Order: sequence, then C-alpha cells, then structure tokens
Amino acid sequence: MSSSYRIRIQDFKVALSEEKLDLKVLRELCFSGIPFEGGIRALCWKVLLNYLPLDQMIWDSFLKKQREVYSQFLKEMIIQPGIAKANLGLSREDVTMEDHPLNPNPDSKWNNYFRDNEVLLQIDKDVRRLYPDMAFFQRPTDYPCQLILDPQNDYETLRRRVEQTTLKAQTVDRNRSGVTNVSSPGKALNLYPSNEYEVLPSGCEAHWEVVERILFIYAKLNPGIAYVQGMNEVVGPIYYTFATDPNNEWKEHAEADTFFCFTNLMSENRDMFIKSLDDSQCGITYKMESVYSMLKEKDMDLYMKLQEQNIKPQYFTFRWLTLLLSQEFLLPDVIRIWDTLFSDQDRFDFLILVCCAMLVLIRDQLLAGDFTVNMRLLQDYPISDVHTILAKAKELQGGS
Repeated sequence: MSSSYRIRIQDFKVALSEEKLDLKVLRELCFSGIPFEGGIRALCWKVLLNYLPLDQMIWDSFLKKQREVYSQFLKEMIIQPGIAKANLGLSREDVTMEDHPLNPNPDSKWNNYFRDNEVLLQIDKDVRRLYPDMAFFQRPTDYPCQLILDPQNDYETLRRRVEQTTLKAQTVDRNRSGVTNVSSPGKALNLYPSNEYEVLPSGCEAHWEVVERILFIYAKLNPGIAYVQGMNEVVGPIYYTFATDPNNEWKEHAEADTFFCFTNLMSENRDMFIKSLDDSQCGITYKMESVYSMLKEKDMDLYMKLQEQNIKPQYFTFRWLTLLLSQEFLLPDVIRIWDTLFSDQDRFDFLILVCCAMLVLIRDQLLAGDFTVNMRLLQDYPISDVHTILAKAKELQGGS
C-alpha cells in the first residue's frame, strides 16, 4: 500500500469520524474512488444513497428500526398462504373459501400468490445468471436468513417455490428498444448453465437467493413498476459491496441494507424502467437523446459521423443508462464507476457525461469505422480502463 493511499484512507477515516458528517467533504473524497479497506466503501455508499442519516448519533436506533421493518416485509410477503409459521406464533387454520387456491376473488391470497409467481419466475431466471464470470453469487452467504431457513418454519423458500411451480415463465422482451445486444466482457451466459448450480446443504443459501428475495420484495412493494429485467444488474453490485464488507457487524445485515439502498437508488432511476414514460422528459428516450446532445456540443465531427451512419443512441445507450454501465465492465470496475456516480449530486447527469466520454475516447476508431464495425465497438466497448473514462467525463464536465 503506497503512502499516498494510506493518507487517503486516513482522510476518509477523519471525515467519517465526525459526529455529523459533512456531505460536501465526503462527496469530494468519494468522487476520486473509495477505499475498500475497513468497510469504508460500504459505509460511504450507505450515506451517498441517502440511507444513513448524516448524524451518527442516531445510526444505531435508525438501523435497528430499518432492519426490523425489513424483517416484517419478509414475514408478510414471502410466506405462502395457508402454510403454518410456528416460529412466528401463527397456526394453520382450516382451509376456508376465503383462503383457498380456487377462490375466484381476484384479491384472494392465493390469487396474489399465483400472480407473484409470474414475477418471481422472471426474477429467478435473471438472478441465477448474475455475474456468471465470478463464483461469488453461487457461494453460500455467511449470514443466511434464519427467518427463512429455520427448520421450525414449515414453508418453502423462494428457490423451492420456483422449482416446484408448474407455471411457465412468460416471454419478456429483453430490450424495449428492440435491439439484440452483442455480448459484453465476462457476461457470457453459458459459463454457468442455470440447471448446473451446486445444490447447497440444508440451512444454507447462496448469495443469488438473497438478491432474489430483495428484488421480489421490491416488486411486491412497488406494483406500479414491479420487476423489470435489468434490475438484477443494478442491485448486484450494491449487494456484493455490502456482503463483502470486512466489518462483520455491517456484513450481517447486508440484505436489509441493500434493499433500502437499492430502493432509494431506484426512486431516482425508476422512470427509465417504466415503458409508459419512455417518451416523457423523465423517461429513457430523453436521456438517450441527451447523450447525443452532449456529444454534439463536445465533438461535432463524431456526432455527424454517427448521424450519417444512422447509428441511433438507443442502439447502445439504452443499456448503458438503465443499468448504470454495469454490463459494460467487470464488477470491480463497475464499483469504481459507481463510487464517482454516487458521489455526484446530479449522478444521472454525470452518467450522461460518462457515456459521452466513452464515445469521445474511441472517436478515431468510430470516425474510421463503417456501420458494422462501429456498432460492435459501441455494444462491446473496447476500453477497460475506467479511470481514463472518468477523467475524461470530469474534463467534459468542466467544459474543456
């Protein structure tokens, strides 16, 4: 570890030791990257994503309350209707018409259960292949959810619920822009076929199962948006960061903390996932066109070249923007990009700058390439040094 890096860690420790955190100071430190050591990154993300309050004196009571709320979500939203939960002090009642699988009432528990299964099947399909180039999400968590896995609790986990259901997953349009994306680095889906996962011993659960639970509860609590393909790619890096926290006291609650941070992030970003808002000023179409507007301002020649070749922004920026570049780079680089994104007060405006920087950095190749070459460059981005990209984005932000 270099002396400058040690000094940087110390700067973070000083900033995080204040009784009331100075958000401006913390943002400036985080913009250039957050150290992993000592759980600094996980802690900073919780502050930057508006989860942890700035007043450290209320952290303990706040976290206790939030984690209790999440536990209540688990009890209310994952329990199968009609199945006993001895550990929760509930007993199984005789099956009545009000709680019967054939109850025609659209608001019945069983009707909700079957509707939920359709969402769950899509989530399950996506989380099982989350970051297939690394083993982390297939490994067992150190802190399995006891509420779910307690042998006294006679009901199925989400994983078993998916495996036992006879519902067929409905076809979901992978990309609303209608574009078939070229594969990204480290994202080949055939590395870990979904039917070849190692079966974990009883009492264990894999990290992907935790992510599945987070997304399922989010979908239940947000019926207006529910689950949209790609959300798994947004929650994955947050969960990974919290679940690898070297501080075990924080690590133990990675699931609940991830849920609230993901919810906060989605509250800022959700409009890009809602199809009916695509063409509104807060929707994805406007954001994609903003990348080209920025490019036109910064590099007219490159903008004209892409226009001449009829390379529309939705051909590649749809994925860049909705998934916060999580499919364009390997996970450590995604996390580094997110350090900067989260630290910027206008994070989604800065994301547009980052996308523009990515174009400018390969301008020579794009100016020389034909349509086919350029589409491949844009859908399988060639530069892996994210520091260069972030530096160029900062330069563009400064108007240079």
